[in-house]
Amino acid sequence: MKLNDKALQKKAGSIRAEVINVSMRNSAGHIASSLSCVDILVVLYYRAMVYRASDTLWENRDRLIFSKAHGCYALYAILADLKILPTGHWKNFYTKESSLLGCMERRPEYGLEAGCGSLGHGLPIAVGLAFGAKLQKKKYHIFCISGDGEFQEGSTWEALQFAVKHNISNLTVIIDENQLQAMDFITNVLDVEIKDIVKKLKGFGLSPIMCDGHDVIKLVEALRSTKMSTKKVPSVIIAKTTKGYGLNCMENVPKFHFRIPACQKLLRGKK
Repeated sequence: MKLNDKALQKKAGSIRAEVINVSMRNSAGHIASSLSCVDILVVLYYRAMVYRASDTLWENRDRLIFSKAHGCYALYAILADLKILPTGHWKNFYTKESSLLGCMERRPEYGLEAGCGSLGHGLPIAVGLAFGAKLQKKKYHIFCISGDGEFQEGSTWEALQFAVKHNISNLTVIIDENQLQAMDFITNVLDVEIKDIVKKLKGFGLSPIMCDGHDVIKLVEALRSTKMSTKKVPSVIIAKTTKGYGLNCMENVPKFHFRIPACQKLLRGKK
């Protein structure tokens, strides 16, 4: 399903509202982590990725490794909207009537390519898949959505070093830069800012593209730029986002990493 720019914007709004409504109704935490990456996921599934909703195991599909798997609610909502994931599993998420977990596990029949959750797992998996595809001369692409906190993990940098060394260009890494990890800002966990991450990425021979992670048009442009790249290394997009985006009471508030707000102040701009 390929949506035009206006339809992409509308879809992002409807998915965000769906995430909030289902999460609030079923008392599911991790809402904030899910809201920061809605627009990224919408652009991937409704514009960029190649897949067949009717055949989730199609060999030539693009793969998404969702490394920040505790923020998977937006992914569930999108897969349900596309009829890849049974609607009942999503509508009844976090209840006994659904088999979906709060931290995503691998279920390829539902379009869930990997189980992650702990920081630093997803990118090594994505690099392995991309390297395997390259060796087999497959044409599909691997996308990986990673949190900025994951770039405090050695496994993340080891994976990138391997990818650069072996010219793995069939991989696009999208960093959800919401500046928070778990219950605090990343600079309070380690004294590392995004400028430091950018400097390291460039030192590894990568050319990160910076963009507004809540502007679907800018995200489309960033992905288009990566496709035009002739460099034989992974593409990296750093998407500046806000944790809890869309809920006024939750935006950039660390305590809402896994809390349900007492009142539903929907949506951004509304009181």
